[in-house]
Amino acid sequence: MPMQRLIPFILICLSSSFWTVNACAQALPSAVQTALMRAQVPPDGVAMLVLDADGRTAPRLSHRAGQPMNPASVMKLITTYAALDLLGPAYTWRTPVWVNGPVVNGVLQGSVFIQGQGDPKLVLEKLWLLLRRLQGLGIHTIAGDIVLDNRAFEVPATDPAEFDGEPLRPYNAAPDALLVNFKSVVMTFAPDPQANIARVQFDPPLWGVQLQTSVPLGTAKAAASGACGDYRASLKADFSDPTRIRFNGSYPASCGEKVWPVAYADPGSYNARAIEGLWRSMGGLLTGSVRNGPAPIAPATFEITSPTLSEVIRDVNKFSNNVMAQQVFLTLGLPDMLTNNAKGGNGTNSSPSPVSRLPATSESARAAVHQWWQRHISATNVPSIDNGSGLSRQNRISAQQLGQLLQVAYASPNMPELMSSLPIVGVDGTLKRSQASSASAHLKTGSLREVTALAGFVHAASGKRYVLVAIVNHPNAGAVRPALDALIDWAVKDNQAP
Repeated sequence: MPMQRLIPFILICLSSSFWTVNACAQALPSAVQTALMRAQVPPDGVAMLVLDADGRTAPRLSHRAGQPMNPASVMKLITTYAALDLLGPAYTWRTPVWVNGPVVNGVLQGSVFIQGQGDPKLVLEKLWLLLRRLQGLGIHTIAGDIVLDNRAFEVPATDPAEFDGEPLRPYNAAPDALLVNFKSVVMTFAPDPQANIARVQFDPPLWGVQLQTSVPLGTAKAAASGACGDYRASLKADFSDPTRIRFNGSYPASCGEKVWPVAYADPGSYNARAIEGLWRSMGGLLTGSVRNGPAPIAPATFEITSPTLSEVIRDVNKFSNNVMAQQVFLTLGLPDMLTNNAKGGNGTNSSPSPVSRLPATSESARAAVHQWWQRHISATNVPSIDNGSGLSRQNRISAQQLGQLLQVAYASPNMPELMSSLPIVGVDGTLKRSQASSASAHLKTGSLREVTALAGFVHAASGKRYVLVAIVNHPNAGAVRPALDALIDWAVKDNQAP
């Protein structure tokens, strides 16, 4: 439904296309102004907007709402709501598997083919189930190869350190049509005081990589202090060699058990190492190798299915998972999705076979979302979208545009799924530690260097629901959390003037 049908208040704040910010400008609430002053962030580094979710009145608060700004991970609202609208909340991704050859006395006389179709949550447990299905077919040894097909997405090679110099952060993993366990290794450290070591478990076990399975415990003096401290620094981990993970330090016994996920240093070889390592750890044998190649053009032997889209976007928004957001974004760029979008269709049940189609690219995904925005949000007022996750310096969107998006979402049948995917203030996700009125709002957070943002729905004391958007682009943006908490509290107490 076009946005113009949802906002009669444009007659109050009239412009050539949408209500103008200057005509509707109000002073910021005093508590917000005070908190911004303490953070040393001037008003011209901030954009804020509070308006009725149903669009029946003029904005309750509008400050620089028309200014394009970098929203960081708040950009995920566009990706996830567009996906809900285009794919439907019950959409699932499939990972088909072909067993090519007869099984004789537990030996597959042929190869296994696994085709990625963009599943954002092909985690270790799912991979284990996939390999167990193979064993359930009587396969103990694969005489041929395990062939991996990830052609559904065409993603250029990137440097994981390019964005922020943190190549080992799992959030910097690149998308992949066959995204296995986010291309990460999860290390679990469990102290064994009697042996004076901490035992280290690696999941998944990576084939061809030497994994140090224990590390000395810290000194008795450090243990007596009872402080855990920075255990990661104490370990002095060395991930520079993709064929060897080692620790040159010690682990503080006072830390108890800790889990440390890291992105694997050589993401290009990760899938092969993870699949072969897990297959062999389950007792399976492989005569050939794990390699890339095309899947057969034939019905699959079986397939693994992802969680539904409504479950996936909960992880994307609650915990701001960047690579999952990019997987969803690229899915929208598949050619058949573009065709469905052009026809105004809504919701297919699951991912189609990509055997005969062109791959999705960042360009096709941007085109799909641009087309969707023009059809459902605004024909002329389109934001600048990079990769769908917000992990970018190129994104630009105004508080006004986000307000439009959220009002359209609020009036849609998919509103419950979108709202339930957002962090609840003071309760869970990225807002668990918020000091604002607990459980008063469902809001997506965004944070980059010099960027802090919030956008979503506030549940006011009067029973009304508001759309709230706040974006800060300033070197001191990291210090504005109290100002945003104050804005939420002000919006909740909707019997007060700014």
